[in-house]
Amino acid sequence: MTRLARRRWPAIITAALAATAAVMPGFTVGALAPSMQDALHTSRTTLGLAMSAFYAASALGSPVAKRLAARLPVPVALSAAAMVASLSMLALSRAGHVAVLFPVLVVAGFANGLVQPAAGRLIAARAPDRRRSLAAGTIGAALGAGTLVPGLLVALVVHPYGWRAAMAIAGLLALAPVALAPLTRTPAADRRRTAAASAPMPRAVRRTLVLWAVAAALSATGNNAVASYFVQLGAHSGVPDGLTGELLALSAVIAIAVRLVAGALADRAPRGDRAVIAGMMLSGAAGLALIAAGNPVAFLAGAVLAFSAGWGWTGLLLSAALRLLPDRAENAGHTVQVGVYTGATIAPFTFGALSASLGFAAAALLAAVAALAAATLMATTIPNLYDLRRAVVMRPAMTTARRGSACGEDAAGHRAEA
Repeated sequence: MTRLARRRWPAIITAALAATAAVMPGFTVGALAPSMQDALHTSRTTLGLAMSAFYAASALGSPVAKRLAARLPVPVALSAAAMVASLSMLALSRAGHVAVLFPVLVVAGFANGLVQPAAGRLIAARAPDRRRSLAAGTIGAALGAGTLVPGLLVALVVHPYGWRAAMAIAGLLALAPVALAPLTRTPAADRRRTAAASAPMPRAVRRTLVLWAVAAALSATGNNAVASYFVQLGAHSGVPDGLTGELLALSAVIAIAVRLVAGALADRAPRGDRAVIAGMMLSGAAGLALIAAGNPVAFLAGAVLAFSAGWGWTGLLLSAALRLLPDRAENAGHTVQVGVYTGATIAPFTFGALSASLGFAAAALLAAVAALAAATLMATTIPNLYDLRRAVVMRPAMTTARRGSACGEDAAGHRAEA
């Protein structure tokens, strides 16, 4: 066993920490929004638009970030994403006007786009096939951890020390993965494989990836809206802010656990991971519908369900994309990233505007409808994954065979001419 193989799990955990740090600016602004709204003299809708700018930069900048992450060493890409997130939150802690939020969050959002392609390369290069879903689930747990830290800050820091102190602490915590980034080195063969995987994808494979990205976007729209406005939704349901912050942290812990357990189980039965993803999206829709009820008990049950199942599919989707595209790891990460962050772009501003005009209950119900549509769309792609994988594997082989045949014909022609 090589040295890199022995240290694969420290590397995977470090990548998960970098992913957590990179996504924290968006979630932290969402968790601290009530306090920031008063201090910066702005509206809920404007703060929602600022959060949307973060996720929009991740989604729209993803094609460029994917190419950049494919060229950079994995440790450099991950440490850059964490460093930018840290500096962004430290800058936000000193913000005196809401206009400052937009350029800072756009820069942080683009840096966040480096993470999933780099993490996909790391998993493809260092995680064995029998543990790939667990590795992807560990990376996916970063979204849960990204809400855990802001939830703890709301519960422990905001009331005694204020939102600026909470934002500064979040910025300092985001530096931790930078020191650990050297653990995520990949073999030299990873760079050569990434450069070589340039053949066009079969049309059916590309269509499936698009469907997965759309399903991810729809599900993420509903779940990210709840994550971004969790404190306000709790207040609407009659739950005190401090208790809501604790519940946000607890829900995030449950979400992390669900991702890890789902990844470990999916490694035992990888053919069923798409069905599990669709079921999780459906459970998330049920949780969002419970939150719309507007009472403390339903909010508690709905929050746990929406965070655990509704967000638990991200690692499985990355794992499924990696199995479909084993030699295109950055493309697999890109698919998940575009879907999740497109939904996250739509969610904060749209949910803020809808809740301001229609009320929180109606906005939460519309989020549940989006999650239900995601589950339905994901279910339509369940039967054909392994046929598509054979198409990916066989097409390069057929191309090579055709080239070999052509070379043989050319050689035969030259011999005939001679």
